Amino acid sequence: MSRSRGVPFDVCGMQSFSVGHRPGRWRILRDVASPFHVHLVAPSNEDSTYIKPLWAATLAAHTPDDVELTFRDDGLDPIDLAREGDTPDLVGISVNSKTAARAYAIADAYRARGSRVVLGGIHVTALPDEAAEHADAVVSGEAEWIWQDVVRDARSDRLGRGRSLLRRTVYKNDEYPPLVGLPKPRRDLIQSIRYVPFDVVQTTRGCPFPCEFCSVSTYNGSKFRFRPVSEVIAELETCGPRILFGDDNVMIHTKYSHELFEAMVPLRKHWVGQASLAALHRVENIAVMARSGCRALFIGFESVADSAVRHAGKKQNKPHKYGEVVRCLSDHGIGVWGSFIFGLDDDSPDAFERTVDFCVESKVTMAVFALLTPYPGTALYKRLKAEGRLTKDSWWLTSDHDTDSPFYRPATMSREVLRAGWVRAWQSMYSMSSIRRRYDFGFKHSWVQNVAYWPLNLLMHELAEKKIAGGDRAWRKHRTLDIPMGL
Repeated sequence: MSRSRGVPFDVCGMQSFSVGHRPGRWRILRDVASPFHVHLVAPSNEDSTYIKPLWAATLAAHTPDDVELTFRDDGLDPIDLAREGDTPDLVGISVNSKTAARAYAIADAYRARGSRVVLGGIHVTALPDEAAEHADAVVSGEAEWIWQDVVRDARSDRLGRGRSLLRRTVYKNDEYPPLVGLPKPRRDLIQSIRYVPFDVVQTTRGCPFPCEFCSVSTYNGSKFRFRPVSEVIAELETCGPRILFGDDNVMIHTKYSHELFEAMVPLRKHWVGQASLAALHRVENIAVMARSGCRALFIGFESVADSAVRHAGKKQNKPHKYGEVVRCLSDHGIGVWGSFIFGLDDDSPDAFERTVDFCVESKVTMAVFALLTPYPGTALYKRLKAEGRLTKDSWWLTSDHDTDSPFYRPATMSREVLRAGWVRAWQSMYSMSSIRRRYDFGFKHSWVQNVAYWPLNLLMHELAEKKIAGGDRAWRKHRTLDIPMGL
C-alpha cells in the first residue's frame, strides 16, 4: 500500500499526456465520424501490486460521455513498446516514483507514434519539469478537478507546448476542494479476475502528520477533508463484499470514522485498510472497526526504537505500546500487517533482529520491511541531498531499484551492512520456524488470521528466498497472480 496515497494518478490522480508529432493538419485528417479516443495507462514495474487502480475509475467518471475511453494495466497486460502501434488521440499515464522509468518509456513510445500524452500523479507533482520532457502536458496535484479541461484542450488541439497563450503545458490545481458530490468511480473500466478481489474506496484525504519520508501531505494537503458519510455508504452499496479503503489512515479523525463505521455495520462488508497508531491505543476505536467488518490493517510501525520514530517525525508511534496494540487488534479479529523501515538515522546494527523478534513475539500476521527511500519532494530527500548523502539523485530512473538500493549513505552503518541486514530480516521473518510461531488461531479471529495466514505467509517465504535474497526480479510478476490476496 502506498505511501506509500485529489487523487494521485496512482490512487485517483493523473499524469501527463504527450502531444503527438504526426505531420500535417491532425484535426482534418482525423475521421470526423470517430469519437475522440482517450486511453489511460497504469505503468508497472516488478514491485507493482495487483490492486484495482482507483485513479483510472475516478478519471473515467469525470470524462465526457461522448469520448471513447479505454484503459490498460501494464502489470496485467504488458505493453510491447517495440511491436504495438495503436495511436489513441490522448494517452493519460499515472506515475509514481517506482514506475517513473517505465512510464516515461511508454509515453515516449506513444508520442513517437503521434499520440498526445499527459502525465500526472504524485511523482509528476514532485518533478513536473522532468515529466514534461516526456509529455505534451503534465498535471500537477489532484487531477479530477481539472481533467475535463485537459480533455477539452486536447480535443481542440490546444494541449501542449507553444508560444500561444491558448496552449498550456502544466495543468495545476492549487486548491484542495471539498470532497462533496463526487461522481461514483467507473469500476466497469477496471474489472479483471487477476486483480486482488477487493473494491477500492476512498473516504478522506490529507494528513497532518509531518513524517519526513512521506509525500502524502505535500500531494493531498495537511488538512483533513472528508466525504459525506451518506455518499460513502451509497458507494459501498454498489461495491462487492470485500472493500479496500484507499485512505492513508482510516482512523485519522475519530468522530468521522465512528460515524462511518457504525453506518457500515448493516452492510456486512469485510474490509481492510491502513491506520496510524495514533488512534489504535483506544479500545473503542478498534471495537467499532471490528463491528463494521474490518479484517486486517496495514500499520506503519516503522521502527521498534523510540529515537528512530521520533526523529523521523512519527511522534504518534510509541514502540513500548506496539505489543498491546497488536494484541488488542488480534482479540477483535483484526489481522496486523506491519510495515517497518530500515536505515533511519537512529537505527542501530541490531535493529534487524530486534524488529523480527517483536514481530514473532507479538504474532503479527504479516510484515514488510523496506529500506529507507528518499522519494522526491519529501523532507527526507531534501535533507539527504543537502547533507551530500544521496548516492544517486535520480534513482527512480534506474532499471533495477532493488539491486542498487539504498540510494543514500546511512548514518550508523555502511550501505552494504544495511542491505545485508534487510535481507536477513526478510529471511528470518518468513522462515518456516517463524511462520509456525506467529500463527495465532482463535475462534474469534478473522479468516485473514486463521485461514489466509498460511498461503500468504508461504508466498512471502518464497518472496524472501527467491526475490529478496536470490535476486530473481521476474519472480513476483508471475507468482503473485496465483494468489487471490496478492501481495
